Amino acid sequence: MRTPRTALIIGAGVVGMASAYALARRGVAVTILDAMPGAGMGASYGNGRQLSYGYTDALASRDLLGKIPRLALGCDPAFRIYPRFDAVSIKWKLQFLRNCTERKFRQNSLNGLMLARKSRDAMAALLAKHDIEFGHRTAGKMLLFDNNAAFSRGRAIMYMKARHQERQMALTYDEATKIEPALNAVAHPVAGVIYSPTEQTGNAAVFADRLGDVVSREYGVSLRFNVVVTGIESDRNHAVVKMDSGDELQADIAIVCSGAAAGKLLRSTNIKAPIYPMKGYSFIAPATKASPQVSITDVVRKLVFTRIGDEMLIAGLADLGDDSADVRPERMADLIASAQAAFPEAADYRATRNHWSGLRPMTPNSLPIISRPSPTLAINAGHGMLGWTLAMGSGEKLAERIFAN
Repeated sequence: MRTPRTALIIGAGVVGMASAYALARRGVAVTILDAMPGAGMGASYGNGRQLSYGYTDALASRDLLGKIPRLALGCDPAFRIYPRFDAVSIKWKLQFLRNCTERKFRQNSLNGLMLARKSRDAMAALLAKHDIEFGHRTAGKMLLFDNNAAFSRGRAIMYMKARHQERQMALTYDEATKIEPALNAVAHPVAGVIYSPTEQTGNAAVFADRLGDVVSREYGVSLRFNVVVTGIESDRNHAVVKMDSGDELQADIAIVCSGAAAGKLLRSTNIKAPIYPMKGYSFIAPATKASPQVSITDVVRKLVFTRIGDEMLIAGLADLGDDSADVRPERMADLIASAQAAFPEAADYRATRNHWSGLRPMTPNSLPIISRPSPTLAINAGHGMLGWTLAMGSGEKLAERIFAN
């Protein structure tokens, strides 16, 4: 396949911006299209803000398989499966179940780890070249386990990654509190902690916006917002992107980076990409004297606590099959109540703001689809809960694939 000289990227989140940066550096004339009024305003906006390069565990696992009946009945407030029986939903769920084996869990998690390393290196290279301010810092990350069985499983996964030179360590609760004293205020038992001292944080939405400034100013990328893409037509010579205004744009290649919307858009090209929405929620609250500096993930309750300056961003919940980005008040209340019950002094819960929900684009194996199914069409979508972590590496991998053909 020939190397494109022009590209239309659909989606201006962190993945779309990273893809634009990777291609524009290689001399491709890039135009980015997004339905929102600015960059990073979709799933990138309210995510957990953790660059979790070492925490790439696939969602599908034998552990989750045994919990699915309870989840389907709504017995776990952190994870809900909404009943849907359309062909797309059924096919995705069957593929997901086929990934719920130990062998596939390990394979998928390690493949994610390799991509995360590529992403970490690409982020370091970007920041060495361009001064981009987005609250970036090395905060470290702690995974909290509240029972011995879960902690034992966490250690087994840690040892698996250690064989691939990933730096993590298992700590007792007392050892962890010496590193992060805020853990003394955790309101439930902690059987053990997995600590990754080199993990990072940063505001994904600000990053997308600032990287947009860089690619526009330094590499001539054109940014077009408030543009709703309704379809793509492609043949061996060029791609045509159609918009709801009736306008059309043409380029050598169209690249779909539109997150949870990617599956539906790709179906207009007769490509079936297994991307399915899993809704998450977040809110911001003022930090307190007892707020952690280290990023915290409560594994059982699926809660993420990230400090950005004088604020805490708290994210969580996993609602599979809810394809509306609207905030459900009862689910936001579940998140706030769960966070306050688990970590009552982590934030000032009386002053929560930025109540947000967004759609994570999940694949059955928790790995993004980075492919070029035809000479004039490429895909970089399906990053699930790790879009922020994997964005830079995914952009590089996409560009390498395009330029290798």
